[in-house]
Amino acid sequence: MEPVSHETYTDKCPLRYALDKIGGKWKIPILWMLNIHGTMRFNQLKKEIHGITNAMLAGSLQELMEDGLVERVQYNEMPLRVEYFLTEAGTALFPILSQITEWGKEQQKK
Repeated sequence: MEPVSHETYTDKCPLRYALDKIGGKWKIPILWMLNIHGTMRFNQLKKEIHGITNAMLAGSLQELMEDGLVERVQYNEMPLRVEYFLTEAGTALFPILSQITEWGKEQQKK
């Protein structure tokens, strides 16, 4: 692996791009719940992610959809039903997030 220079971490840096997409307090918990449960409704997500507000959940879901990590399907039935699920790009994050989780476990032991 090539060493990373200080000049690499610019606006065009792939690492910075990726972290911008999944950064923030709520995006990884949302992605994690969708990975565990598959398709979920808004209220299910809110119930599973303790402490998140409606506004933060809605905003985070919107950003994740804009970034192509989550997809939303609205069913035209009464009452209205909306479901969220990971896209292929969202699912592709989980081997990486699992490695980060393992790294975190090791660091907590120290």
